[in-house]
Amino acid sequence: MADDYSPDPLMAEQSIESWVINKCDDWRDYYESNYEDRFDEYYRLWRGQWTPEDSQRASERSRIISPALQQAVESNVAELEEATFGRGKFFDIADDVVDAQKQDALFLRNKLSEDFEACKIRKAVAECLINSAVFGTGVGEVVLEEIKEMAPATEPIMGGDLQAVGVNITDRVVVKLKPVLPQNFLIDPVATSVEDAYGVAVDEFVSRHSVEILQEQGVYREAMIESAAPDTDLEPDQDLTIYNDDKVRLTKYYGLVPRDLLEKEDVEIEEDSMYVEAIIVIANGGVLLKAEANPYMMNDRPVVAFPWDVVPGRFWGRGVCEKGYNSQKALDTELRARIDALSLTIHPMLAVDATRLPRGAKPEVRPGKMILTNGDPREVLQPFNFGQVNQITFGQAAALQQMVQQATGAVDSAGIAGQVNGEATAAGISMSLGAIIKRHKRTLINFQQSFLLPFVTKAAHRYMQFDPENYPVADYKFVATSTLGIIAREYEVSQLVQLLQTMKQDSPAYPILMQSIIENMNLNNREQLMAAMQQASQPNPQAQQMAMQAQQVQLALQQSQTAALNAQAQESQARAGKLTVEAQLAPEEVEIEKIEAVTRNLKEGDQDDKEFERRLKVANTLLKEKELEIKNQPKLEPPDNSGEKELEQKLLNQLMG
Repeated sequence: MADDYSPDPLMAEQSIESWVINKCDDWRDYYESNYEDRFDEYYRLWRGQWTPEDSQRASERSRIISPALQQAVESNVAELEEATFGRGKFFDIADDVVDAQKQDALFLRNKLSEDFEACKIRKAVAECLINSAVFGTGVGEVVLEEIKEMAPATEPIMGGDLQAVGVNITDRVVVKLKPVLPQNFLIDPVATSVEDAYGVAVDEFVSRHSVEILQEQGVYREAMIESAAPDTDLEPDQDLTIYNDDKVRLTKYYGLVPRDLLEKEDVEIEEDSMYVEAIIVIANGGVLLKAEANPYMMNDRPVVAFPWDVVPGRFWGRGVCEKGYNSQKALDTELRARIDALSLTIHPMLAVDATRLPRGAKPEVRPGKMILTNGDPREVLQPFNFGQVNQITFGQAAALQQMVQQATGAVDSAGIAGQVNGEATAAGISMSLGAIIKRHKRTLINFQQSFLLPFVTKAAHRYMQFDPENYPVADYKFVATSTLGIIAREYEVSQLVQLLQTMKQDSPAYPILMQSIIENMNLNNREQLMAAMQQASQPNPQAQQMAMQAQQVQLALQQSQTAALNAQAQESQARAGKLTVEAQLAPEEVEIEKIEAVTRNLKEGDQDDKEFERRLKVANTLLKEKELEIKNQPKLEPPDNSGEKELEQKLLNQLMG
C-alpha cells in the first residue's frame, strides 16, 4: 500500500501548522454562523444577564429575567450528579467470570477512585454536566500531567540516634479531566461524535507560563512565544473586561493529518496510509509546538463528549435551555409588561393646567413639596393614573412557569401545579413523578454510555501505559454504578414504605424491604445501619446450637414414636395372620367332628356300614339345606362360625339320638 502512495504536490508547499489552522478556521466559521448567537443567549438566560437584544417590545423598560430556566438547569444537573456520585463509587469493573482471583479488579477500582478524588474528577464532571444542560453538549479533554507527590517522612541519621524530618517527593503521571466550553471546541461539521470526526480541536487562551514550563520539560518545542491578540469569541464570559497580558492562544488538534505533512516534520510513522492519527499543538495561530503521531496505546483521541438530548445527525445536542427557551422568553415578557404597568399605576402623577402655573414652577410630586398655582389648586392640579394592573397576568405567569417545568422536566419545591404539590391523589403523584423520572433516567444513561464510561476507560489505559508500576496492564470492562437521583429515590422509598405496611414483621421479606429503604435514604450513618441489619439477620451461634439440639431431640422422639407404631402394626398383622389360619382350619375341624359323630356307636358288619352311609347322607342333606337358607338371607354381617358349629352339633345329636 505504501508503494502505491504518491505525495500531493500541494502538500509540499504547505506547512502543517497552516493546514491545521485552515481547518480550524473553517470549522469555526460554521460554528459561529449556526450556533454562537444561540449559545450566547442560552448562557445569558442561565446567568440572568440582560442585553438590549433580549427586549421583546420597543417600549419595554424592565430588565428582569425569570429564574425559571436557572432552576430547571440546576435541578436537572443536581439530579444527575446525585444519581452519579450519590453512592460514592460511580464506576465498577466487570471481572471475568472464570477468573478466580478477584483482587486485581478490586485493586484497580480502589486505585482509580483514589486518583480520581485527588485530581477532583467529580468537580470537572459536574462542570461538563452544566455545560451540557446549558449549551446542549458537554465536552471534556483528557489531560496528562506530571506532578510531584509530596508526603511527610522521617529518616534515621547519625547511626539511628536521630530522626530527620522531611518530605518524600515522587514524580508520577496523573490523568485529569478539563471541561471545554463550546466556543473553545471545534469539530468536523459533518461528524456526530468525536470518534467518527475528521478531527477535533481545542482552541483557547492559556497562561503563558504554563506553555513555558512545558517547553522547559521538553513536552513542547523551543520557540519564542508572545502574548496573543485579543479575541472575545474565545472568552468564557464576554461581558467582562478582557485581560490581554501573558496569554497565549493554544490550538490543540486531535485527528487525522496527511502523512506528507508529518514526514516533513520528521515524525516517525509506523502506518502505511494516507492519513495518520496525530496530535498537533500550535501557539498563536502560527508557532508549531508539538507534532507527533498518536502516542496512546489504544490510539484513541483524548476528548469525550455527550449531548444532553440527541439531535439526529448533529454533534451539538439539545439542552435544558433550548427546551425551555420559548416558555422562558414568554414568561420574561409577561413579567416585564407587568412591572412596566405597575410603574404607571403605582407612582403618583399629576395632570396640570400649565397656563395657571407661575413662571419657572416645577410641579414635582414628593413629600413636603409646595406647588404654587394661580387660582384654586383643585382646579389646576389633579391626580392622574392609568388604572390598575389586570389580575389575569398573575395566572398567566404561573401557567408560563409551569410550561417551563413541563418543557425541561424540572420539579422544584413548588412542584407542578395540581400534580406534584399535594393537590392530587397518590396515584396522580405517582404517574407524574414516573414520567419525570423516566426523562432523567434517559439522560443519565446517555451520559454514562457517551461520557462517563469512555472517560474512565481512557484514564485507566493511560495509567496502565504511563504508570505500570501502580496499574497492572489487563483488559478490564468498566460499568457504571449510578443509581437513582433524589426525586427517584424519594419516589421509590414511598412505594417501599407502602409495601412494608402490608406485611407482618415476622415475614421473610420484611428485613429485605427495610434494607432497601435504608439504601435509598441519604443518611450519614447509612453504612452502619446496613451493617447492623446484616449482623442482626445473621443467627446467634448459641441459639443456633440450642435450636439444633432441640431439633435432634424432636427427631429422636418422632423416631421412637414411629418405631412403637411399627411394632403395633406388626403385632396386628401377626394376629390377623393367626386368625386367617384358624379360619382356614375351621371347616376341616368341623368335617372331622362330623365324621366322628357319624361313626360313633357303630359296629362291624354290613348293617353298620349301611347305617353309616344313611347317617352321612342325612347330615349332608341337612347341611346343604342350611347353606341355602344362609345364602338366601341378606348379608348384613359376616356369618359367625360358632353358630354353624352349634348347628352342626345339634344335627349330629339328632342323628345320634
